[in-house]
Amino acid sequence: MAKFYPRALWFVAMLFCVHTAIAQSIPTPKEHFGFTIGDDYQLANYTQTEAYFKKLAETSKRVKLVDIGKTEEGRSQYMMIITSPENQKNLQKYKEISQKLGRAEGLTPEQAKALAAEGKAVVWIDGGLHANEVVGAHQLIQMAYNLSSRTDAETTKILDKVIILMTHANPDGQELVSNWYMREKDPKKRTINGLPRLYEKYAGHDNNRDFFMLNLKETQNMGRQLFVEWIPQIMYNHHQAGPAGTVVAGPPYRDPYNYVFDPIILTSIDAVGAAMHNRMNVESKPGYTQRGGSVFSTWYNGGLRTTTYFHNMIGLLTEIVGSPTPSEIPLVPSRLLPNGDSPNPILPQKWYFKNAIDYSVSLNYAVLNYAQRYSDELLYNIYQMGKNSIDKGNKDTWQFSPKRIDAINEAYQKDRPTTTSNGPGTGFIGGGRGGMPTKYLDTVMKAPKNRDARAYILSANQPDFTTAIRFLNALIRTGVVVHKATAAFTVAGKNYPAGSYVVKTDQAFRPHVLDMFEPQDHPNDFKYEGGPPIAPYDAAGWTLAYLMNVKFDRVLDKFDGPFEKLPHGELLQVTPKALPAGSGYVLSAAANESFLAVNELLKNGAEVYRNPSDGSFYVPASTKAKAILNKAEHGFGMRITAGAKPTKAVKIAPSRIALWDTYGGSMDSGWIRFIMEQYHFDATVIYAPDIDAGKLKEKYDVIIFVDGSIPAYSASAGAGGRGGFGGPSAESNIPEEYKARVGRMSQDKSIPQLKAFLEEGGEIVAIGSATNIAAHLNLPVRNAMVEMVDGVEKRLPAIKYYVPGSVLSVAVDKSLSANWGLDSVTDVYFDNSPVFKLNPNAVSTGQIKPLAWFANATPLRSGWAWGQSYLQDGIAAFEASYGKGKVFAFGPEITFRAQTHGTFKWMFNQLYK
Repeated sequence: MAKFYPRALWFVAMLFCVHTAIAQSIPTPKEHFGFTIGDDYQLANYTQTEAYFKKLAETSKRVKLVDIGKTEEGRSQYMMIITSPENQKNLQKYKEISQKLGRAEGLTPEQAKALAAEGKAVVWIDGGLHANEVVGAHQLIQMAYNLSSRTDAETTKILDKVIILMTHANPDGQELVSNWYMREKDPKKRTINGLPRLYEKYAGHDNNRDFFMLNLKETQNMGRQLFVEWIPQIMYNHHQAGPAGTVVAGPPYRDPYNYVFDPIILTSIDAVGAAMHNRMNVESKPGYTQRGGSVFSTWYNGGLRTTTYFHNMIGLLTEIVGSPTPSEIPLVPSRLLPNGDSPNPILPQKWYFKNAIDYSVSLNYAVLNYAQRYSDELLYNIYQMGKNSIDKGNKDTWQFSPKRIDAINEAYQKDRPTTTSNGPGTGFIGGGRGGMPTKYLDTVMKAPKNRDARAYILSANQPDFTTAIRFLNALIRTGVVVHKATAAFTVAGKNYPAGSYVVKTDQAFRPHVLDMFEPQDHPNDFKYEGGPPIAPYDAAGWTLAYLMNVKFDRVLDKFDGPFEKLPHGELLQVTPKALPAGSGYVLSAAANESFLAVNELLKNGAEVYRNPSDGSFYVPASTKAKAILNKAEHGFGMRITAGAKPTKAVKIAPSRIALWDTYGGSMDSGWIRFIMEQYHFDATVIYAPDIDAGKLKEKYDVIIFVDGSIPAYSASAGAGGRGGFGGPSAESNIPEEYKARVGRMSQDKSIPQLKAFLEEGGEIVAIGSATNIAAHLNLPVRNAMVEMVDGVEKRLPAIKYYVPGSVLSVAVDKSLSANWGLDSVTDVYFDNSPVFKLNPNAVSTGQIKPLAWFANATPLRSGWAWGQSYLQDGIAAFEASYGKGKVFAFGPEITFRAQTHGTFKWMFNQLYK
């Protein structure tokens, strides 16, 4: 023993030296950046961060750096895969296990348990999505270093049992924000405020609302890793800031939650949230709040965190306080008393950047420690949720929702029972006092017509098939399984051509499928009975098939046919069909892709006409037209028919288009820039100073104004530009390249120039609150959502009328050129949007043409519309003459987040002359 003991000590010492050498070879953040992450007044930009991530990958065998794609500004977006060196050797195996369990296809429970025991839990941690929330990107740096270098027991266990996907969510934004902050030499003058443009090229803050649509390159990159490549069991999305008087808001979250979720999702969020909250308390880190302590719910789809719920993943969000410029935790007395949401309140105090980094790292470790302890359970549970979805899709199922509960109560009330008492075995719901007979449940929840769909069929012969393809690609990008018909087939007596598509619900991501096709039924949610509504976290309704005007059939019974299952994640490609023989080609106004084709034709000098009867495009056959329409790279793919030149055909040319924006960037304007680029419209971005300079008609034919651009009319606006809106009024410390953007739209300076533009024959497209222009022009319209109170007209209060972001239907006059290509009943995205009432004689004098209106008292299609009957007969959109020009006013958000393809034509139709 005497001889062995020194050798054992020598061996332990050698191991210690090896671990020390490994740790020493990995550069610390301070060695690389020149400061410690969390130091006051210090931020790293993405160029520096990317270089550091590469160093970690070069020096640590635990780190693999993966370029997951380019950003909108052309940078590489990186994901670090961090796990033990042994796991790194078998990454493909563990990825395949995660995929198999996440998709749950063809696996028995026994096979799934074996895979769960063999696999490694996969956990996603991101940072930087909202780039002005600088804690996120910087905790990612610190956490990457910790996991790359630490040798403590907890980290070692985590690396052995868990594969961590550490993903930078917005490289472009970090570069902009950090450079903006660090441009000041004097640290005390540094600020994140006053950014000159959006921190994501098109979407800014809305990049976290793009995860069911996946329009943006960054969200596409992340979506592929989440929903196709890795299908992690847990994903953690870092944000800020927490509610005043707290440090961090985290899981679990407040109601309502979406009814399509598997219940395991909710209890799993509770479990991981408890682990996070508990660790904060064990480490004496007060100030965590949950559930009703913050505004965050699990209702919405479309966020980086929330879309994962519809894919059976445990989505985590924290919102934390923190800034490189020291701040304060303010005194909020109501937050000081412990309760179930906030059992460990924090006292008012100075708060430093390092505090926020330390909290974030602890929260990350809490999640990862949970994952390593319950690795096999997490893997099996995602399989079980997927299997539950597959099983539901293979049989008759009924989904409870508020409307279904109302239907049960209504059925009961119709019978007006004389007694409500009941006891065990009487067949009453609840089995106790106050229940009702179960036949009323069966009346609603066993009615064949109320069953969940087994599948959705998208026929290839629908009017805008190319937009249907865009819709299907959005589903495919989120991992949804799609089938293609290889031959014609018949279902429920209806014939479908070859090339049609089928989306079945017997798949793991069934919740997401239902959510994209079916209406959301948001509950009536009020602070108290008779009190004000509680605003939903983002939208209340968003059914994408409605917003994109995709035509589909909802099939309730099991069926089969000549269908091929498309490979996971493989996008559909639409190639141009052979051009028909004839003297000319006709392109339907109903197909959005027709506008893309027309824009290419016009840019290349081809002649294009519009048919005044239906707005279809006529293109004379020519070598030039054929070459453009046959170009595969454009991928038009829409139906082109042969035809003769229509009587009274009108030759068109591209308008000179201007799009309003503001210093700092408008998200609504940014999304229109995105749409313009997708459909090949050329537009010039202009700002308030450009408008105030006048002579607008010399440069532009049409100007587009979005929500937040036109100030409300004020009878008292006078000298000095009162009523201004849309950007900073001062030019302090703004770089020269951005000074031309500084200024506000004002009633005194901007509106007269817009009037002159219209009088000279210009056109204005006004969306959302930009319809304020109507009041400035004294058009014969007024707000319809008002009531008389003591003889005074006042806006309807929210306790009577409240429609947060939802899908409503409007009637459309298809004979008007502004409406060409739309359906006679069209779905719109509506968010307490402007609604108009016309003054007497407004139509008869010809000044106003109603374009769309609410034809009935129940226009709600998806979401929440309290007091929707007030909308009946209200005008949603109108066309107005002014001088030689026109105003096209659209109350609903017709271009919302580049999702509302069904109403893009309301903008497109106005962009030719």
